[in-house]
Amino acid sequence: MVRIITLLNCGRLENARWTRLKPQRCFRFQTALTIGCLLVVSIAGCAQVTIATPTPINLTIAGATAMQPVLYELTTEFTRQHPNVRFDLRGGGSTLGEERLLAGQIDLAASTLPPPDTSNGPAAGNARLVRIPIGLDGLAVVIHPSNTTPALTMTQLRDLYNGKIIDWAEVGDTGGEVLLVSREDGSGSRVLFERRVMGDEAVSLTAVVMPTSADVVAFVARNPQAIGYVSRAFVLPWLADQPPAATPPADRVRVLPLEGRTPSVTNVSDQSYTLTQPLFLISRGEPQGQVKAFIDFVLSPAGQTIVRRYHAAVR
Repeated sequence: MVRIITLLNCGRLENARWTRLKPQRCFRFQTALTIGCLLVVSIAGCAQVTIATPTPINLTIAGATAMQPVLYELTTEFTRQHPNVRFDLRGGGSTLGEERLLAGQIDLAASTLPPPDTSNGPAAGNARLVRIPIGLDGLAVVIHPSNTTPALTMTQLRDLYNGKIIDWAEVGDTGGEVLLVSREDGSGSRVLFERRVMGDEAVSLTAVVMPTSADVVAFVARNPQAIGYVSRAFVLPWLADQPPAATPPADRVRVLPLEGRTPSVTNVSDQSYTLTQPLFLISRGEPQGQVKAFIDFVLSPAGQTIVRRYHAAVR
């Protein structure tokens, strides 16, 4: 552009049939040409594509602590693929999760509770809940590593928890008073245990109640006479079908075979293990938007690969 102005030579262009311009006209011509060139450069510099930043989205999931390890990894991977989506993971137990979902306080509930009986019609509000199974879990019966009890039958486990058996010597250990560990009211794991193991009998009032599966593992690891039940996701390093952990956790327990079986992936998948339970993500109405996108991811091959690291997959 500067070269064009120079070539004008204040009056004529070479090879052009221009007559000499008066000084004022020459000045005005140069000014107009310069401004025109600057406008072209300015417009070219501004002609860039503007990409709108996606609106941040926050999703809250609350409920079963048994599902927290797998949900942590699933939500982390989903956020990596969708950076505008953030998750708030909360516990509280399956019952509380479903109650908070019905109240509109969270976006998804994590639950191991079985679907409610609808033979007499759905309970108020429950018709709006949509349950999506994402995997299968197995409750592991855990004892201290120093306990030599080889295995338990369902009857022995029930008699331990109802207080009929109070000494470990009655089931094969060297002896000592049994210390029972159970879960808090509202826990899906407790519901399964009481339905499948206890039946019509109550858990002994001497049982220590723990709020999460992680707390059960920590308590049993510190107390040689203790016995508890937890999701298999919390005892993976001590299951026979899992590779040994590079750095074993400090809290060590032993998974006790029940009716000759442990909650391995195979036994949980074919439900030959007695204490098998479904894992649900529950939405209020049909899933929409990023809630649906997340559920679709969980059920995708990539999502189910993550589920398999902790539980048995459904796809």
